[in-house]
Amino acid sequence: MAAWVWILIAIGVLVVLGIVVFGAKRNREKTQRREQAQELRQEADTRTQQAVERERVAEEQVRQAKEARKVAAEVGARADHIDPDSETPEQE
Repeated sequence: MAAWVWILIAIGVLVVLGIVVFGAKRNREKTQRREQAQELRQEADTRTQQAVERERVAEEQVRQAKEARKVAAEVGARADHIDPDSETPEQE
């Protein structure tokens, strides 16, 4: 065989090898990006669950604060009613 045929075969083999290496590298990068995306999704889910729990706790605290304010107002009204020095519209 002529030398130019061997040269063409060698070039063909190098091109095919380059394509295979490039494809493998690209697939590896895609896999890494998929894994990174999955980790980010898991972190987002965790943060969402934490936020929902914080909202639930905050809503419970608001409910407790409203109840405490209501009880305080009732106690204050009772104190005003009992206090002989308190001026009420009924006394005027």
